[in-house]
Amino acid sequence: MGYGYGYYPYFDWTYILVIIGIVITLAASAKVKSAFAKYSQVSTRTGITGAQAAERILRESGIYDVQIQSVAGNLTDHYDPRSKVLRLSDSVYGSSSLAAVGVAAHECGHAIQHQNSYAPLILRSTLVPVANIGSMAAWPVIILGIFMGYNEFLVNLGIVLFSAAVLFQLITLPVEFNASKRAIARLSETGILYGDELGQSKKVLDAAALTYVAAAAASILQLLRLILLFGGRRRDD
Repeated sequence: MGYGYGYYPYFDWTYILVIIGIVITLAASAKVKSAFAKYSQVSTRTGITGAQAAERILRESGIYDVQIQSVAGNLTDHYDPRSKVLRLSDSVYGSSSLAAVGVAAHECGHAIQHQNSYAPLILRSTLVPVANIGSMAAWPVIILGIFMGYNEFLVNLGIVLFSAAVLFQLITLPVEFNASKRAIARLSETGILYGDELGQSKKVLDAAALTYVAAAAASILQLLRLILLFGGRRRDD
């Protein structure tokens, strides 16, 4: 339900877009958790752990200034380009499973991107402050504009701010896909995984990639909702 002019209740059908986004996000999250749980039970033939795999990939890629650290949590793995630290979650750092090694290799993919000045990664890093501001300020600015008698400038500014966050999500896609591609290539070239192990590890990375696709899709649907609700509206003089 929503309220139009005069505060008469009406059904806001655009909530359907929000619900679709939530369903897509939950489905992608469930898939990656399922894939990670499944292949966390399958050990690598070499017995190499996530941390050891990461160290080997980095060294054989000519990267010697990136530290590998353990971080608390589950699937909290990430590469920090500012401090050049590769952080692996507890379930990845000391585990010798195919899932752990695949995730560790993926984060190494980001470190390799950083070393090679991969353009989408640089662009994404540049947009981080703008995207953070956009995601936090968009709705408050829009609501303020509505309470000020539908101030078009503020409402449109809010939509533009949210668009910046959506753009960040879209740029994230090639960054993540490329990191996974580099990961599988390095795992094969270094002999860390071979044969069917590569395909099984790739399933984990493919499932993880879907979460970024889902996040981008949900953001686009939310942006579409904002445009439908406010984009073409004019102040009633």
